[in-house]
Amino acid sequence: MPKVDLYNINGEVIGDIQLKDEIFGVEVNQNAIHLAVVNQLANKRQGTQSTKTKSEVRGGGIKPWRQKGTGRARQGSIRSAQWIKGGIVLGPKPRSYRYTLPKKVKRLALKSALSSKVVDNDILVLDKFGFDSIKTKQFVNVLKNLKLENESALVVLANKDENVEKSARNIPGIKTSLVNTINVYDLMKYNKLILTKDAVSKVEEVYA
Repeated sequence: MPKVDLYNINGEVIGDIQLKDEIFGVEVNQNAIHLAVVNQLANKRQGTQSTKTKSEVRGGGIKPWRQKGTGRARQGSIRSAQWIKGGIVLGPKPRSYRYTLPKKVKRLALKSALSSKVVDNDILVLDKFGFDSIKTKQFVNVLKNLKLENESALVVLANKDENVEKSARNIPGIKTSLVNTINVYDLMKYNKLILTKDAVSKVEEVYA
């Protein structure tokens, strides 16, 4: 079982914590991670891009010149694709890019992403935050104590904590998340993963 240090908000090691192999110690599957990230980005796409076809472009209702006898190529409309300001052939139209990954692949991708953080030594477990008020400076001090002031980090909490969330939201490169909203894209996007001790227990309970 992977073992990592347990820190307090002053950056001091106050013990260690065992992480479950089935969540934080699986063999990292890069293909599953890739599939999950591509799926998430595809599902975020609005799909509102649109081009006009020949029939939708304004004008072009009259034949520009007669069919024969001019010496020029025959034309039916000045809004055909070969004309300037003409319609677009086979251009994009509004559509949904959404698709669903198999549950087993999604679960494997999440476990692989969490395990990769352990392998790369990019995971930190905090005893608790315990903020009494909303203060960005307080959160910045925690990052300095953990020597993470120049790193991007995903902070995972077990339960909603407005004091922590609002203290962190104006800090560039920092994102807070709850256990039930963590995803592979965020785990890969941010360099460091910070979990509270309660969050680790909840992750192991939910995803085991």
